[in-house]
Amino acid sequence: MDKIRVWDWPVRLGHWLLVGAFTLAWLTGDSEEWRLVHAYAGGTLIGVVLFRLVWGLIGTHHARFASFVRGPASVINYLKGLRIGKPPHTTGHNPAGAWAILSLLALGLLSGASGWLVYQDIGGDVVEELHEGLSAAMLMVVGLHVAGVIVGSLLHRENLVRAMLTGYKRGNPDEAIATPRAWAALTLIGWVAVCAWWFAR
Repeated sequence: MDKIRVWDWPVRLGHWLLVGAFTLAWLTGDSEEWRLVHAYAGGTLIGVVLFRLVWGLIGTHHARFASFVRGPASVINYLKGLRIGKPPHTTGHNPAGAWAILSLLALGLLSGASGWLVYQDIGGDVVEELHEGLSAAMLMVVGLHVAGVIVGSLLHRENLVRAMLTGYKRGNPDEAIATPRAWAALTLIGWVAVCAWWFAR
């Protein structure tokens, strides 16, 4: 297998924006002084998630949900491979990672929406507790995702963090994406800026 371009700019930029937004939101969640920053972080998170949902339908091959989301049997087989130290290599997201991504997108959307309700003083303590619970669940999935990246990097002997920075992974030449879609990354930045502004109004 060769080093090929797998991750386009929107996938990579969206990934790291999500990392930064969630980290900032988590760190500022309990501070009234940083409430506005928390809201901007939440708006950024919502913007990235909404864009990623659309990009999962119209993006490049490896960004599309249809190319990497598989059923429970595929996930179980992949986890069995992990257990014995021989997981099957995938050029894009592996089956277990795909489910983690779907979980993070769902939890990000729900925690962001509930956070907006809290910010608007809608729903009272019930919605606030729901927001905190969803955020905690998202943190747990993030932890599992990071652990999976570490284990996958070691077993596949491939730096998956670097791949999400450069866009390049090991794969067959015919699996490479043609262009990195830089124009779509600019669209993502503009969209996220609008969402962050609207969310924190």
